[in-house]
Amino acid sequence: MTQTPVTDEPVDVPPAPQPSVQEAFREYVARVRGGDVGPLPAILGLAVLLVTFSILRPDTFTNSFNFANLLIQSAPVIVIAMGLVFVLLLGEIDLSAGYTAGVAGAVLGVVSTKHDQPWYLGVIACLATGAVIGLVIGLLVARVGIPSFVVTLAGFLALQGLLLKIIGEGGTIRIQSETVLAIMAKNLPVWLGWTMYVVLMLVYAAVTFRQLATRRSRGLVATSTSVWLAKLVTMAVLLGICTYYLNQERSRNPAVSSIKGVPIVIPVVLAMLVLFTLLLNRTVFGRHVYAVGGNAEAARRAGINVPRIRLLCFVLCSTIAAAAGVLLASRVNSVTPSTGGGETLLYAVGAAVIGGTSLFGGKGRPVDAIIGGLVVAVVANGMGLLDKSAAVVYMVTGGVLLLAAGVDALSRRRAMASGRG
Repeated sequence: MTQTPVTDEPVDVPPAPQPSVQEAFREYVARVRGGDVGPLPAILGLAVLLVTFSILRPDTFTNSFNFANLLIQSAPVIVIAMGLVFVLLLGEIDLSAGYTAGVAGAVLGVVSTKHDQPWYLGVIACLATGAVIGLVIGLLVARVGIPSFVVTLAGFLALQGLLLKIIGEGGTIRIQSETVLAIMAKNLPVWLGWTMYVVLMLVYAAVTFRQLATRRSRGLVATSTSVWLAKLVTMAVLLGICTYYLNQERSRNPAVSSIKGVPIVIPVVLAMLVLFTLLLNRTVFGRHVYAVGGNAEAARRAGINVPRIRLLCFVLCSTIAAAAGVLLASRVNSVTPSTGGGETLLYAVGAAVIGGTSLFGGKGRPVDAIIGGLVVAVVANGMGLLDKSAAVVYMVTGGVLLLAAGVDALSRRRAMASGRG
């Protein structure tokens, strides 16, 4: 038998075909019809809400002051929702995330205000509190085997009591750190906002183009340059409009006090988005999270330490919720027994699900929290400008959440029927 000689010469990999814009669009439509809808319903819903409220309240809803206020108000809910994405990816739930943010915020207040320590020590203590809470919840769920619904419901009640114990009935812990307060109250200089926009677009363009070139060099199917360019231009236009709008004068009396520039909390949330996206998409841990959420038994047979992944996801969720506690404290300059309570958790869970994260596990991204959080914020903000009562806002938000959960269930059934699930 003649053997083919083995050489060290590199083998040329034929380039994979590049789909055109029309072919990419048809492929996307086919995926949607097959049940892979992703955040599309939330994006369409957000667009409809923006147009509707802009028509009904053109003078108030569309002004730059309301736009900035909407983004600032939605930031804590969005951050909590980002943490919940890690737990929802496993098909689990964390009902204690809201009060985790409240307790962690109270610890921040105790350390930085009552004990007069530097702000960074207060933030470290705040995040450590969240990590400890997540560790306890994760051990009970992943090691003991108690359902996450029961554990986190108990945590919801216990943490509410702990928050009352720390602050006291009707008490308040004021936040006096200028650095912490600036997160939600101050803005970037106009030049820095534009610089951030340019740097963000350049980095995004470089990273995505490198990924595109790498796939082509390995002979893998990759999007065409025209599709990549279309996505880049769309993102540049949308972010450019937002940056321009936020850099407009928002003060009603500029001569006395000028208010313009990108709120500091926005780059903070964007930094979290980039960090958590890289964690899920570019690390072994992230791949294991998706594997466990898709099929825990198959992941276990593949050698993945399923309990450890579950434990780490709950620790991450609570730590991120603690970071939201910093934002909640910064927003109202204090921590009260109601911080993190009320509709905070419900809106956060709703934001993650509305944005496209599946309640069944295995499907979701951190950006879903931002999209869903904006939907929830626009509903509350727009209804308020229309002078609708809180009852109407709650009913509409509940309806949107129910619709999102229904779309999730139907798309999952469609995906399984088409062989994509």
